[in-house]
Amino acid sequence: MELLKQRIIKDGRIKPGNIVKVDSFLNHQMDVVLLGEIGEEFARRFADQPVTKILTIEASGIGIATIAALHFGNVPVVFAKKAKSKNLDGALYLSQVESFTHGTVSEIQVSKKFITRDDCVLILDDFLACGRALLGLIDIVKQSGASLAGCGIVIEKGFQEGGQTLRDMGVRLESLAIIDRADENGFVFRN
Repeated sequence: MELLKQRIIKDGRIKPGNIVKVDSFLNHQMDVVLLGEIGEEFARRFADQPVTKILTIEASGIGIATIAALHFGNVPVVFAKKAKSKNLDGALYLSQVESFTHGTVSEIQVSKKFITRDDCVLILDDFLACGRALLGLIDIVKQSGASLAGCGIVIEKGFQEGGQTLRDMGVRLESLAIIDRADENGFVFRN
């Protein structure tokens, strides 16, 4: 997605530890026009799947998934919560997720009433580095008995193992921009 790559070059920053900062347009302040283009591209790439739900993880994936849902015929968006909440009641799907960015482990939770074996679930998220969040979300889809349409990622850090791990597992992975190198010289994208 050339528009996304150009925006990363223009407004993205690289911090020590291979942290790619795109908070001015993707995951803190959000450019909703760009998110609309991203949602449209995900809908194009997964047009062959009968998606009934979009699953993401709080917080950065929510805006992306919500706008993308409009391009899938307004399917519901479900997001996994990272913290226990009094608002979550009843039976839950649970999975452990380690965050590369935050260096923490969370038990993510999704109410069983929102994903069932009748669903075809598309997982969307902003970043893919080590793949822990996606593995946790895939685990929740498996627990539910739903079918997995695949995973859509806005930015994949191709120099980390997450993408290859998921592809080796046979997971359909569609990344809109894959960064193969990010350093003081800028960004190098995979073709």
